[in-house]
Amino acid sequence: MSENKRLVWNEVAPQGAKALFGIHHYITTATDLPPELIHLVFLRVSQINGCAHCIDLHTRDLLDTMPFEKVALVPVWAEVPHLFPDKYRAALAWAEEVTLVSETHASDEAYAAASAAFAPKDLVDLTITIAAMNAFNRLGAPFRLPVKARA
Repeated sequence: MSENKRLVWNEVAPQGAKALFGIHHYITTATDLPPELIHLVFLRVSQINGCAHCIDLHTRDLLDTMPFEKVALVPVWAEVPHLFPDKYRAALAWAEEVTLVSETHASDEAYAAASAAFAPKDLVDLTITIAAMNAFNRLGAPFRLPVKARA
């Protein structure tokens, strides 16, 4: 397979990158969401979207605070509820619901569950987190951002 060199999106559109990274900065510095929960959501959204760069990056981030055994099971988190606290499971469920919004239409049931687990501001911040990672994935995957992982 030949390697097709793609644009480096943040170099081509630095103002757009600055705007998107501004949202990332808000998420990581101005919300009450725990950093581990943020990275967990970033990873799950990236897994759904198939962004290799983001999966690699956020797996590494999450491994700083979460054991490998748990990180490895993030794609099947619903099957191992004993490994993730209620709030994390609620965040993961909402992340999947919002990321797959064209299929789920953000159902009333999912919204009720997320609303029960998060205070209003935290739910909005969580949804911003999910939306931002979806935006990053939609740049990372098409422009084939590199991964650190090596053979």
